[in-house]
Amino acid sequence: MSLDEARRTVIALDRARLQAGRELRGLSQTALAREAGITAAAVSQFENGHSRPTPATLLKLSYALDLPLGYFARRHGHAAGQAPAAFFRSLRSTSAAERRRATALVGLVHELVHAVEQHVALPAPDVPVNKAARDDASIDRVAADARAHLGLDANGPIPDVVRAMERQGIVTARFRVEGHQMDAFSVDYLDRPVVVLGADKGHRDRSRFDAAHELGHLVLHHPDDAGSKEAETQAHKFAAAFLMPAESIRDDLPRRADWERLAGLKREWGVSIAALLKRAQTLGSMDPAAYTQAMKTLSARGWRKREPVDLGPAEQPVLLARALEVAEAHGVTLDDLAAEHGLPLHDLRKVLENSLDPRPRVEL
Repeated sequence: MSLDEARRTVIALDRARLQAGRELRGLSQTALAREAGITAAAVSQFENGHSRPTPATLLKLSYALDLPLGYFARRHGHAAGQAPAAFFRSLRSTSAAERRRATALVGLVHELVHAVEQHVALPAPDVPVNKAARDDASIDRVAADARAHLGLDANGPIPDVVRAMERQGIVTARFRVEGHQMDAFSVDYLDRPVVVLGADKGHRDRSRFDAAHELGHLVLHHPDDAGSKEAETQAHKFAAAFLMPAESIRDDLPRRADWERLAGLKREWGVSIAALLKRAQTLGSMDPAAYTQAMKTLSARGWRKREPVDLGPAEQPVLLARALEVAEAHGVTLDDLAAEHGLPLHDLRKVLENSLDPRPRVEL
C-alpha cells in the first residue's frame, strides 16, 4: 500500500466502507481511533461523511484495520444503501457488536459472490416467496409449496436441505465468528440471499433445521420483520413443516415418549428427537402433559445438548466452492478476485475454510 494508491482511493472513498471495515474487526470508533493514532471524533466524521481522511490518514486506517486500500473504494455494480437487516436466531445471547461483525462477514461473502459472478454463471436466485402466511395452517401450506418449488418429494424426507437451497441460487456458507457461538442467520440481499450456518453446530439434524429455519425467513418475511419474536416463531414452524410434512409423519409420531421409535424417526427424517417431540405436540399426536414429561426426560439424560443417534457430519455448502473451482479452471483464482475487488484475502479464506478443501479430489 502506497501514498499514491491512498490518494486515488480517497477520491473514490465510500464512507460506508469505513464503518463496515471497523465492524468487520469488531472495533468501536474509539478503539479504531486508538489503533490508528487519530481521534474518535475524526473517525465519526469520516463515517458520517462530514469530512474525508487525508491519504496519509486513510493509510493509517487501512493498516489499523488490516484491510487493503481498495476495500474502502465505492463498489461498482452494487446497489447503493445499507444491506437489508439480518435475521438472527439468538438476539439475547449475542451483543449488537457481535451481530454487526457477523453481518460484516456475510457482507464479504456477498461481495465475493458478486465478484465470482463476473466470471461464472451461478443458478439464478429463485425463492418461493409468500409474505402473507402467518397462522399455522397457512405456514404448513407455504412449506408444502416450497417443497414443490424446490423440486422435492412432497411427502418424504429431504436428502440434503443445503443442496436444495443452493440449487435455487441461495448462497450458503458455514463459518465461525471468532470467540462467539453464533446460530444460523440470513440476509436477503436484493440480488441474492445469503444464509450462514454456524461452524460450531456440527450435528446434522440441528444444522438441517437451522437451514430450513433460514429458508423460512426468506420465504415468509420482509427485512423489517428481522428481530421480532413472531418472525422467529413463524420460521421455526415453517422449518418443522418443511422437514416433517404433517400428512406424512403424523401417524408415525408416538403418543408417549417411545425412545426407540423416536430414534428410528430421527434416522429416517434427519431431524432431532426434540424436533420430533415438538412436531408430535403441535400436530396433536402427543398431549401437552406427555410432551412436557418427554422434554424433562430429554433434559435429565443430557440429551438436550447431545442426543443419541449420530447422523454424521453436517451438510456442507458447495455452490460457492464449486464456482471458485470453475473460475480457477478458467484462470481466475481467489487471490485474483480479492485483488481485483479490494477484498481481504485472509478474511475470505477464513469464511470459506469449511467449504474449501485443499486436497486433490478423486473423481469417480
